[in-house]
Amino acid sequence: MIVTLTPNPSVDRTIELTSTLERGAVLRAAAVTSQSAGKGVNISRAAVAAGVPTIAVLPAASDDPYVLELLRDGIDCRPEPPAGAVRMNVTITEPDGTTTKINSPGATAGPTTLDRLRTALHQRAAQARWVVLAGSLPPGAPADWYAALVADLRGLDVGIAVDTSDDPLEAIFAHLDEAAPDLLKPNAEELASLVGGDPEAIEADPAKAAAAAQILVDRGVTSVLATLGGSGAVLVTGAGAWHATPPPTTVVSTVGAGDSSLFGFLLGALRDAEPAERLRLAVAYGSAAAALPGTTIPTPESIHPELVDVAELPIPLHDRGTS
Repeated sequence: MIVTLTPNPSVDRTIELTSTLERGAVLRAAAVTSQSAGKGVNISRAAVAAGVPTIAVLPAASDDPYVLELLRDGIDCRPEPPAGAVRMNVTITEPDGTTTKINSPGATAGPTTLDRLRTALHQRAAQARWVVLAGSLPPGAPADWYAALVADLRGLDVGIAVDTSDDPLEAIFAHLDEAAPDLLKPNAEELASLVGGDPEAIEADPAKAAAAAQILVDRGVTSVLATLGGSGAVLVTGAGAWHATPPPTTVVSTVGAGDSSLFGFLLGALRDAEPAERLRLAVAYGSAAAALPGTTIPTPESIHPELVDVAELPIPLHDRGTS
């Protein structure tokens, strides 16, 4: 089972333009869609589609349309009383796949809301093989809240995955000595923010990405899955490093692609697959998501891991300067 925590959920509204986005102009939309989302929720949605048991923990009223949509879609949702209304994020996609995302901050969460989420997570984590802490933190949450949760969960026999950015990611990095997760999933920009280097160079060069990820593994992270956009992804563990190249993909929307990649890796882990096969599934899921509109999460029928090329990389240099 995968238990996900989404402390700052969102309704994702996607506007598909018929032309290139132009500031100050009147534009036409080909379609507008909305979906209950958030990084952890997206992973639970992928799990349901793949027949993997999952529980989604999040702050929302039990009768909120957000929650009702999740239940309708078969997602076992455990809402805790929220600090306020579920936020709305807006995504604008252009015909060539260029994606612009505008995220609202969400309601300010006080200690009571955060304690409820922490308790709910612990109650379900004992049933899980993986717990996923995903997405931004709501206003009011301390930046090291995820790091504290990782430390709390260390006493349980469960894998801990973290996918976040900005200050919460920096706090995870600062607390690696006592609270290193089993899986960290940065993109190139997030990886560069932690260990230094040029994010564009890291995204373009798998060897540079692996060297940067190795720094995190040396600090105690069991596996680092670094997603590199069109360059695929790199996986670094204590046993080695691998790069996966995605199949040719017509990009429609990149929203949710990273979440799908993370689920693909977890699916491989649940199957006790070798690291290279976990990476293969991760890239297959991520590329399939990029070919779908909005925050649409791919189903197993749309996944083609046989089209993903995986190559083992030389052991990365343990040198900050190589990143």
